[in-house]
Amino acid sequence: MGTARGSLVGLRHDIATIVTAERAIETVSPQALDEGRFPLGLPALDTAIGGGLRRAALHEIFAASAGDAAATRGFALALTACAAAHRPIIWVRQDMVAQEQGELHAPGLQEFGLPPEDVVLLRMPDALQALRAGHEALRCQAPGVVVVELWGAPKALDLTASQRLNRAAAKAGVTALLIRSGTGATPQPSAALTRWSVCAAPSSPLAAGAPGAPAFEIGLLLHREGYPPQTFRVEWNRDDRAFRKAALSRPVAASSGDRPPASPVRENRPAGWNVVPLQGPFHGDSRVEHPSQTGRRRAAG
Repeated sequence: MGTARGSLVGLRHDIATIVTAERAIETVSPQALDEGRFPLGLPALDTAIGGGLRRAALHEIFAASAGDAAATRGFALALTACAAAHRPIIWVRQDMVAQEQGELHAPGLQEFGLPPEDVVLLRMPDALQALRAGHEALRCQAPGVVVVELWGAPKALDLTASQRLNRAAAKAGVTALLIRSGTGATPQPSAALTRWSVCAAPSSPLAAGAPGAPAFEIGLLLHREGYPPQTFRVEWNRDDRAFRKAALSRPVAASSGDRPPASPVRENRPAGWNVVPLQGPFHGDSRVEHPSQTGRRRAAG
């Protein structure tokens, strides 16, 4: 994972290196770029957004809460792996993000399915410089994905700034991801084609209690091609570079009859979200029972 810092001159040098590298000029298969979209792997999810996400466009990703910043970055990593098509990745981070939430970790990228040697990491001192660097990176056709990661609600990020990123992505045919987390990071007027919100979700442990696959609850807040807001519970499969439906990691307690069904995650969802059930053995066969029933069964046993 290459790292540059603080200079657009340095970024231009890195981009020039990518352009001349053999791996940046290899032909991408027509199947990988079919219809200008990249599939996410889960049929229900891909169908809900027209067959996949647009490549030559800006997509905006929000942390649903302060505690979901790591999950938001994980979801962005998964989208990057889906979209990159084995081309280089330029990841631009505002310094404040690294100071508050930590650095990207090369072995962690590998565990997520992203070869660290394919990632050029650029650290910029503020949001304005990060946006400029992202725009500069999007002027090059070599990268598969350009990621811009900002902290909070910077004044530099307005409708005009997002329009510049979206136009540059469309012209170069490169996927652009804008990650928003930190204090004050809330949706605002933007030219992004899609807008997502991400919550961490419990994963199912593997044998001997080993950690399971990364799991997310993702919400499509906005899609400018007209697809309605929806939510999905998904897991990331690094080997296939694809999402799959998430398994329920524990029994779900039934809601009391005197109040509507709710959960801590669902209560924080914006109005208008539609939960899309993902039918399958993980969901259809799950038993739902009240905690008092569980207690009586244990007492009887």
